[in-house]
Amino acid sequence: MKSFDKIKVGVVGLGPVGMILSVHLLEAGIDVAICDLDKIKVNLMKSNGIILEDAINKKAVFKNVYSSISDFEAFSPDLIFVCLKTTHLPSAMKEIEKLSNKSMGVVCAMNGLDTDKMVSNVIGDSRTLRMVINFAGNQTECNSTTVTFFNPPNYITSVDDSRRSQIDEISLLMAKVGLETKAVSSSELQKRVWEKTILNSALSALCAVGRITMKEAMSNSNTFELVEHILEEAVAVAEAEKIKFNDDFIKVCLGYLGNAGNHFPSLAVDLMNNRPTEIDYLNGKIVEYGLKHNIPTPVNLVFTNMVKVMSAKNLSALVQTAKPAQPSELANEIISDYEISKSGNFFLGVDSGSAYTKFTVIDDQKKIVFQTSLKTLNRDKITVIHVIESIKNQYPITRTCATGYGRKHLTDADIVKTELNCAALGVSFYFPGTKNIIDIGGEDIKIIKCNADNNIENFFLNDKCASGTGSFITEIAERAEIPITDMTDLAMKSTYSKELNSFCTVFAKTEIMTWLFEGLPVEDIAKGIYLSIVNRVAKLRIDPLLPVYIIGGVIHYHSYLKNLLQERYKKEVDIVEHPQFIVSFGAALYALDSSTKTDINEKKLKGISS
Repeated sequence: MKSFDKIKVGVVGLGPVGMILSVHLLEAGIDVAICDLDKIKVNLMKSNGIILEDAINKKAVFKNVYSSISDFEAFSPDLIFVCLKTTHLPSAMKEIEKLSNKSMGVVCAMNGLDTDKMVSNVIGDSRTLRMVINFAGNQTECNSTTVTFFNPPNYITSVDDSRRSQIDEISLLMAKVGLETKAVSSSELQKRVWEKTILNSALSALCAVGRITMKEAMSNSNTFELVEHILEEAVAVAEAEKIKFNDDFIKVCLGYLGNAGNHFPSLAVDLMNNRPTEIDYLNGKIVEYGLKHNIPTPVNLVFTNMVKVMSAKNLSALVQTAKPAQPSELANEIISDYEISKSGNFFLGVDSGSAYTKFTVIDDQKKIVFQTSLKTLNRDKITVIHVIESIKNQYPITRTCATGYGRKHLTDADIVKTELNCAALGVSFYFPGTKNIIDIGGEDIKIIKCNADNNIENFFLNDKCASGTGSFITEIAERAEIPITDMTDLAMKSTYSKELNSFCTVFAKTEIMTWLFEGLPVEDIAKGIYLSIVNRVAKLRIDPLLPVYIIGGVIHYHSYLKNLLQERYKKEVDIVEHPQFIVSFGAALYALDSSTKTDINEKKLKGISS
């Protein structure tokens, strides 16, 4: 076997764990290649490297940065660390299995019980290693992570104890660069895996279902009691699996969890963002092993099933309102995995809004091939630049059209159009002819009236006050302590008919506090906020004889507004598919149209000159 400091190591998955591992492996003198499917993230890491901050402050730049596991073939790693969600591991292993180096080991650096079996079932026990990670972080940018804690040591082993010399060298090198990692036997590692799974299971599902932070869960006597029951059930199951703990293990766990921060565990974040969760390998595994040993696990079962039901509900909602989306730390939504040829002409529309910047790429058949969005950064345009660079690396962009508040700052755009024109063109692509378009944005409300030729006949804007807009909802909901993601579900349960009297955000906040002091149910408060927005929209003029279509990011996340607008207008109101992207789609259509006109003019000029 090669000396470890001379072998090549790959890291798959560049979330916080993958970033932290990659930086330390490189610092240890190992030849490291990193890989993530998020091309925007990869593009930024190629140019700016990976940055670690807070508990660990380091930066590293990598020679080999890939966006596909198949790219490892030329690098030929001797060892690959897999730092993915369990939901992504099966597809990753299919790609890893195709690599020609059949002596290459794979380190499963992931949470949950039996995740290493997902690796060994594909490549065998002799090539499978398992690592228990005892550090964590929050990704702040595509290429940077705030390291929140490291409770040394980490633990590592090979599942059949056949690679002892290799794991010994890993642990020595990691210790030299401050990431203490202990090489242990496979039986010892199983105990460590159970310990961490029990700790993760104690809060993850509870926080996800209750939409509460870990600190909130441990501070409330009712939820604290639930945590105790989850721990008791899990320990009983673990002991049936011959995992022995000290008598005070549950007390120690509660003490450890009592120091948890005021943030959500990753499973809760996944559920709230409509992403698949790892529940089957946390509380779900405790239930599974409980059945094996006839040990009741009712609390773990309840939380497992509740997370699954909520996940299924989220998925159902997504299927009804959006095309399949690929998660991304940077992107709000990505649609990119169509089976298309990357050759040909592509056209980019960029909608630089007050809250989010949206990107849409179409081909010359007007088919959407890529969409993504990110928070608009007023002082830092580098993120937008990197997204555009990444898009251009993937698609040969012929022309770019910019629109929105920041359109004039996108100096690389070939043409610039107002968001009114782009909204009209985008909606007219799906719904040609006369119509009203309601655009509820982050800072304003627009009503656009189109004629039979799809041209703008008239338009109306709200005044300069941001009342009734996305920022209004965010600020008022925050004051009322209502999660934005819950507002539609809450409002639908209410029969309340009172609105906020104050259109001014400042005065509305005061009025919300009065409602709270009066004990108004949160469902009624949510509906009251929506009613005030509907009344604000209704003050702008629409043609009652024409169809009405709603667009914008606000309606994407607050679909109940459609119901209230239908009641107000006493007619059908439709939400355009992907309403948050329709303006950037219209911009992409303008880019295509301008390119076509340019080609025609060039041909005419050539005909004249000849």
